[in-house]
Amino acid sequence: MTPKVTLGPQTLLYPMPALLVGATVDGNPNFMTVAWGGIANSDPPMLTVAVRHNRHTMKGIRENGTFSVNVPSVDQVKETDYCGIFSGAREDKVARCGFTVFYGHSATAPLIRECPVNLECKVIHVLDLGTHALVVGQITETHVSEDCLTAGEPDVHKIRPFAYTPGVNKENWYCALGEEIAKAFSVGMEIKKGSGSAS
Repeated sequence: MTPKVTLGPQTLLYPMPALLVGATVDGNPNFMTVAWGGIANSDPPMLTVAVRHNRHTMKGIRENGTFSVNVPSVDQVKETDYCGIFSGAREDKVARCGFTVFYGHSATAPLIRECPVNLECKVIHVLDLGTHALVVGQITETHVSEDCLTAGEPDVHKIRPFAYTPGVNKENWYCALGEEIAKAFSVGMEIKKGSGSAS
């Protein structure tokens, strides 16, 4: 067996989805890149995103109680990186990135038409965790680009999301999804069948 090496407490949970979080700040749509986010509840559907307290987008989330989570495809990797490098307090990210902004039910949760998946969210909790606030949002509507559907269902192979990956020697990368390796809720049954006893 390969020996383990301890590295101390680190934020190494893979994969980290690359997301564009949107909010209206001072009357204008703004988007920031978030890698610390995920699904948190099924009924009602909720997600979380971790945002530093001083971020420009966080101001809009607190003011309006709404935000959006936009899932970019690999085609938007440059724009996604840009939105993580520069602040909306000094840059018009929408104009720079050529985003087409649209709105669903909420007039304060801007959505990006170029992203294949858009989630409108209502703030349920904002938890102060230290360096970051954990924003818990209830998903109030989901928008999916028509060409990213197969038989009426979202198709990840057409959506083509990607993840942020901290690397060796501070070389951080964005990585696309890899190959399919096994069928979910199925491959694990092979262990059960081979055990000969109930767990």
